Amino acid sequence: MTRVACVLVEAFAAAALERCEPVLREQPLAVVTGAPPATRVVEANARARAEGVRPGSSDADATVRCPGLVRRLASLDAEAAARHALLEACLAVSPRLEDAGPGLVHVDLAGLRRLFGDEAAIGQQLRRQARAVGLEARVGIAGSRTAAAVAARVGPTVHVLAPGAERATLAAVPLATLEWSEALTATFTRWGLETLGDLAALPRDGVGARLGPAGLQAHDRATGVDRTPWAPWMAPLFWEEAQGVEWEIMTLPALAPVLERVLERLCARLVAAHLVADALDVRLALASGGHHARSVALAAPLAEPAPIAALLTLDIEAHPPSAPVTGVALSARVVPRRAAPGGLWEPPPPAPRDLAAVLARLTTLVGSANVGAPVVVDSHRPDACALVGFEVGDPDMASNSPASRHLAEAGRVSGGVGGDDSCEAAAGTLALRRLRPPRTVTVETRDGRPAHVGDPAGGGIVVVTCAGPWRASGDWWDVDVWARDEWDVALADNTVWRLVHDRLKHEWSLDGVYD
Repeated sequence: MTRVACVLVEAFAAAALERCEPVLREQPLAVVTGAPPATRVVEANARARAEGVRPGSSDADATVRCPGLVRRLASLDAEAAARHALLEACLAVSPRLEDAGPGLVHVDLAGLRRLFGDEAAIGQQLRRQARAVGLEARVGIAGSRTAAAVAARVGPTVHVLAPGAERATLAAVPLATLEWSEALTATFTRWGLETLGDLAALPRDGVGARLGPAGLQAHDRATGVDRTPWAPWMAPLFWEEAQGVEWEIMTLPALAPVLERVLERLCARLVAAHLVADALDVRLALASGGHHARSVALAAPLAEPAPIAALLTLDIEAHPPSAPVTGVALSARVVPRRAAPGGLWEPPPPAPRDLAAVLARLTTLVGSANVGAPVVVDSHRPDACALVGFEVGDPDMASNSPASRHLAEAGRVSGGVGGDDSCEAAAGTLALRRLRPPRTVTVETRDGRPAHVGDPAGGGIVVVTCAGPWRASGDWWDVDVWARDEWDVALADNTVWRLVHDRLKHEWSLDGVYD
């Protein structure tokens, strides 16, 4: 037998704004639209409704009825984000959902009993998932979507209708407890109908002939009959949270709290759906009418708001917007959350959130250009290297990183551990001990060859013999051109040095000493 749960968030436009500003839950709130003096209330939370504020009333009338009323402009971005958050929260319970409208989700309960228990336990799990993303929901469970939607609006917060008894149970529900159009309400009053049972007792064809499609839908609602096919909802590839502001934000300290609130809501949705963010797209609406867009790649997939907020703040500080900010939108590219145990003989990898926090602190201290993994650049220039971003998480992916590939190639060149090539030096071979950084020295030349070297510790040493030069140059097509000569010199104190002459700067340096 088919069993369906209806997850309902009442006063959804107000609930979406309360999700952005949790402090509004403790105050009477009215969602308004339009420009003064034609401002109208489109939704009100429970506290405002208790004071007599109703949708459709004027802003002035609502203020008179509730002097402490807090008004907020309707936000399509906040409602869209809350709508997706509710769907994603339900997706963590059942893979088969239907988006029935703002604040209304139908959930197929087939096969969930073994995971969560009886239907009441499933309803409580749905409420917990909704609460985790900042929404308070009611749940109705019945044999049809229509009956479950009515059950969600009346009775307890988790209202389970017994199989086969939906129509009899709903027959006693007063028509006044449900929302109807003004025309239908007037017709029901004129006909003397008081309960759903009274409406269900009328012939459906006769109701349709007199009231049209609206009457047919009302009769189906009273009888708990579904007439439309199930329209499954699929999770989006990108998960987005957005929030507008009522004032222009001109400084980063003022923008950071807004970013943190938006990021907290986005991360709560990811945690509820067992996902993590691999990268974030930041889109800031500007007062000039344009947008400031940035893409921030994370060192490791994360769902913790604190380290991600630090990375976003650093990126915006390095690339500030060109005008004051009037809105924030964050879009996450997600991957499934999965365990990544270390190897049997390898130490466990650092936690992704700890690694992200360390990277954020290092970036603050030394700058983003100086944080990464060093790799050798394909160049003839000695010590040419660059920094690339860390790739941590999947062992297979990490093994393909530039740093790992370079280490593997170095191992193959040297023969590796246990290889056929011998690591022992041949008899009489000198080992060059390179100095990093090289030390500047003074060199006197005779016929273009080193003849006298100034000791860095003081004094000077005569060159007995020398070999070279070995010339190298590169990047002549770029601004970072280089050219150098290398000399091996034997000195009077029985030492052998490697000298380098920079032919562009006309400077000498001690590059290493032979042992």
